[in-house]
Amino acid sequence: MHIKNLGQLVDANIEFGDLTVFVGPQATGKSIALQTLKLLVDTGQIQHEMSDYGLDWEGQLPKFLDIYYGEGMRSLWHAEASEIRWNGAVVSLEQMARRKRKRRDEALFFIPAQRVLALRDGWPRRFTDYSPGDPFAVREFSEHLRTLVEQEFNANERLFPQERRLKREFRNLLQENLFSDFDLKIDRKSSQRRLVLGATDDSAPLPYMVWSAGQREFIPLLLGMYWLMPPAKVAQRASIQWVVLEELEMGLHPRAITVLLLMVLELVARGYRVCLSTHSQQILDGIWALRYLRDASQGSALLLEMFGSPKTGAMTKLADTVLKKKMKVYYFDRDSGKTLDISELDSESELMGESGWGGLGEFSGRANDVVARAVASLSLGGVAGMQNETV
Repeated sequence: MHIKNLGQLVDANIEFGDLTVFVGPQATGKSIALQTLKLLVDTGQIQHEMSDYGLDWEGQLPKFLDIYYGEGMRSLWHAEASEIRWNGAVVSLEQMARRKRKRRDEALFFIPAQRVLALRDGWPRRFTDYSPGDPFAVREFSEHLRTLVEQEFNANERLFPQERRLKREFRNLLQENLFSDFDLKIDRKSSQRRLVLGATDDSAPLPYMVWSAGQREFIPLLLGMYWLMPPAKVAQRASIQWVVLEELEMGLHPRAITVLLLMVLELVARGYRVCLSTHSQQILDGIWALRYLRDASQGSALLLEMFGSPKTGAMTKLADTVLKKKMKVYYFDRDSGKTLDISELDSESELMGESGWGGLGEFSGRANDVVARAVASLSLGGVAGMQNETV
């Protein structure tokens, strides 16, 4: 995908791997790039879904951009300067807005950064529950979750842990690092269904309004993983080939991030092409380690050890598969508006964007440098004091 002059993106040239990671400061165009990827992969599905829910852009590109990217986003596109290429071919957004493409099954599943908005009072919101100016990706994600819990689960059913969903190893890791002594359940209060956290000692359930910030962030993620990992023996959900996950780490403790990153690798092992955007150095630590473990004779065992995972047959198979996959990392530079391929994650690179891992390692580097200078200063002071005593 090659984007020129779209919002903050002056020149974004991206070759996707099996796992592709976007890093960079806020407001550098990472989300715009990922939403554009969704638009290119699922044009017909997006157009028809917006029409089905009564959204009409009247064949006009500015209105189409406001509906898809969100209100006010028509300013992204500059008629004489903006350009998008997909697999080398120029894509005309003007033609896309004027003429509907044939409806096709969805091929890219998008988990947005604003996923906490997907739940209202503990239940997934409908597509039409949002204002017309809210981004399409947020509205569609909510609709997917609503469809999941209403069609694939029964009232008063426990959603987590559940034997038919996720590998046993993942359930155990999530129970240990995220749920502690709680289960996720469907509860019916009066005539209203809601998701609640139920204590294992059968005490009163906890409704959505008293969940922690991390629990509110994680539950939509968990349901998204349920959507992508169906209980059937098939590895993938229907026609889905791509997965976009924005800011996996949001609101979560590092141990929880570790478990979720391992679940992302499960998606890669299942054959999905996964794209992440992140502000977490921990995630790049994992990608950096993956690169080096490929060459280790005990790579899969060391990978599972890094994630604190049991070395069962299923998890070893996952690790063996992932270590054969292609990983790409791109830094979105604010000053130039360009993307830089930093997939090597070379800490000795002369390029600041790569040596600092897209800025995620800059503070750690400065902290180490300051402490080293302080230690050196104390050591010199101690030597000088000893010399004075000798004199």
